[in-house]
Amino acid sequence: MTPYIIINGVSSKTIDGLLIQSLPPITKPKIRTEIEEIDGRDGDIVTTLGYAAYDKPLNIGLKGDFNIDDIIKFFNSSGEVIFSDELDKVYRFAIYDSIDFNKLIRFKTANINLHVQPFKHSADEPPIKWRTTGSESAAYIPVRNTGNVYSKPKITITGANDIEVYVGETQIFNIALSAAGETIIIDSEKMNATDTEGNYLNRQVVGDYSNFVFAEGVNDLKVTGHPTRVVIDNYSRWI
Repeated sequence: MTPYIIINGVSSKTIDGLLIQSLPPITKPKIRTEIEEIDGRDGDIVTTLGYAAYDKPLNIGLKGDFNIDDIIKFFNSSGEVIFSDELDKVYRFAIYDSIDFNKLIRFKTANINLHVQPFKHSADEPPIKWRTTGSESAAYIPVRNTGNVYSKPKITITGANDIEVYVGETQIFNIALSAAGETIIIDSEKMNATDTEGNYLNRQVVGDYSNFVFAEGVNDLKVTGHPTRVVIDNYSRWI
């Protein structure tokens, strides 16, 4: 099968004359480290600093009738990319290097570096939704991270007054919503909180965003304080 990519929902197969000649290899991201050597001590001290973003090289070509402007527009983007050899996974990417489209026109081939974030997400995992029946004082929601590494989820909560979020027995957030009720979206990967219009609500959240993670397997999420609606996204993640 001819390889292809999907950028923000648009397949390269729909771009006239664009040929994806080869896909980048599937690789594990590098772990960033800090190495300290101490005189008199054997070996060294290695502190892990998380996974590093990296480049995925893509080789493209031209065939038949093509419109170079459409091809430039297709690659003049950032966001989410899916590769045809991993159709169930989504990478978050941007293109920072220049692309030699003159070479592409002249030699019918060019190289493109997609700068991807280290983790990939499910392309088809549905959000987990909970809604009160009117009698609950808390939402108890089991969340299974089917990936192979911890995930940093996004949670949308609708409610009023004080709301607490727990993973297991550990309290992660205390959230102050208006007495009349409002919706807050907490994105632990971006480390911020917003309303549905994108306005920041970080001052209404007490807690450490970096602690809001789901380990591999089943995680017990609890949201107390009479929430009326809870939605969880991005709860599985792979390297």
